[in-house]
Amino acid sequence: MLNEETKRKLRLMNLGGFIDASEDLRREPGIENLSFDERFQMLTDSVYQRYFNDKVDRLIRAAKLRFPRADVHDIYYDPSRKLKRATMAEFSTCEYISENRSVVLQGYASSGKTYIGCALAKEACRNMYKTKYIRLPDLLMEYSEKSIDPYGKDKMLRRYAGYKVLVIDEWLSNDLSKSEVEFLFELSERRFDCTSTIFCTLYKLGEDWLKRLGRGTQAESIVERFRHNSYVIEMGDANMREIFEAPKRKP
Repeated sequence: MLNEETKRKLRLMNLGGFIDASEDLRREPGIENLSFDERFQMLTDSVYQRYFNDKVDRLIRAAKLRFPRADVHDIYYDPSRKLKRATMAEFSTCEYISENRSVVLQGYASSGKTYIGCALAKEACRNMYKTKYIRLPDLLMEYSEKSIDPYGKDKMLRRYAGYKVLVIDEWLSNDLSKSEVEFLFELSERRFDCTSTIFCTLYKLGEDWLKRLGRGTQAESIVERFRHNSYVIEMGDANMREIFEAPKRKP
């Protein structure tokens, strides 16, 4: 049992987790029969797991997910959806992030794009990737506010370029001004080939994106960057809101 002086020293070193883990370890059956090395290893494993879980929780909170409880293990699979278990299992490994590739979740309204995007983002957090979720309208509103500051735009670009995984929901849902297209071009330039972006959108990557972006050279550049470096997941036409809000049938 740790005495109060030892506990004080551990807290001074920001090792308070060792105190709690030590108390829990004392209650383990048969612990007195283990050697010092075995007990110390168990103590270290327990403290590390707590540290890992706390860090993951902080990353998830910082990501500001629209659906913080979204999880790849709870994805709804149905013939009316084009989602495949094997495909989602592959994405849950986060290999696409290590390859700096992006994901386009394309489908009708209420097809579950945002939920899938948040579930993938949470998995990225579990793999210790710095992640952020934001709606495009909110991103553009922030850009408009930051543009007043002479250095605001550059600071904002650096911040959003720094996220290893960026989920942009409602992608291209707005009519875009020339300056907004320029901002998205700069952001895509900084993120391309070194980060992963998850787009939740009604519009198909290609002609639809070009049209929504205004068909200029910057629009073409944005589309070409992601056309050749993204996985496209078509969500199908199932209305997930109707499915989950429908009253349960009587047996």
